[in-house]
Amino acid sequence: MAMSIFSRVSDIFKANINDLLDKAEDPEKMIKQMVIEMEEAVGKATNSVGIAVANEKRLEKIYQQNLALTEEWQNKAVLAVQSNRDDLAKLALEKKNSYQKAASDLLPTYEQAKAASTQLRGQLSELKKKLDEARIRRDTLIARYKAAKAKEEIASSISGIGGDAFSNFDRFEKKVEDKEAQADAMVEITGDTNLSLEKEFEALKTTSNVDSELEVLKANLKK
Repeated sequence: MAMSIFSRVSDIFKANINDLLDKAEDPEKMIKQMVIEMEEAVGKATNSVGIAVANEKRLEKIYQQNLALTEEWQNKAVLAVQSNRDDLAKLALEKKNSYQKAASDLLPTYEQAKAASTQLRGQLSELKKKLDEARIRRDTLIARYKAAKAKEEIASSISGIGGDAFSNFDRFEKKVEDKEAQADAMVEITGDTNLSLEKEFEALKTTSNVDSELEVLKANLKK
C-alpha cells in the first residue's frame, strides 16, 4: 500500500510538465491541480508511514516485554533454587524458556518492520522536500505563464488592431498630400492665366499709344 502510494507520487514528480502544459486548455489550473494531487498523495503516504511506524512500535513493545519476562522468570528460578524448591525452579525455567523463544521468534519480524519504517520515513522526508519545491515552482511557473500570456496578447494587439490603425493613418496622410499637390497645381494654373491676361492688356495699351503717335505724325507731315 505504502509503496504504491510512493510510486504514484514519483510518477507525478517525473511527469513531463512541458508536454502536459502544451496539451492543457488552462495551464495555470493544471499546475495547481498537479500540486494538489502531490499533496494528497503525500498525505496518504504520511498515513501509511504512520501505520508502519505504529506497527514497528507495537512489535518492539511486545519484544521488550518478552525479554523482560524472560529475565523475570530467570530471577524467579534462581530464587527457587536458593530456597531449595527445585519444583518451582523447573516451572520458572519453563516460563523463562517460553518467553525467550517468543522474543527470539519475534525478533526477525520486529527488525523487518523497523527497517521498513525507517526506509519509508526516509522516502517520505524526500517527498516532502520535493513537494515544497513543487509549491515554489508552481508559483514561479504560474507567474511566468501569466507574463508570457500578457506579452502574447500585447504583441497580437499591436500586429492586429494597431496595424490597421497605422495603415489607415498612412492612407489618410497620402490623401492629404494628394490634396495639397492638387491645390498647388490650381494655384500655379490660376497664376499663369492671370499673368497672360495682364500681358494682353499691356499689349493693347502699347498698341493704343503707337496708334496715337502715328496719327500725330501724319498730321505733322500734312502741315
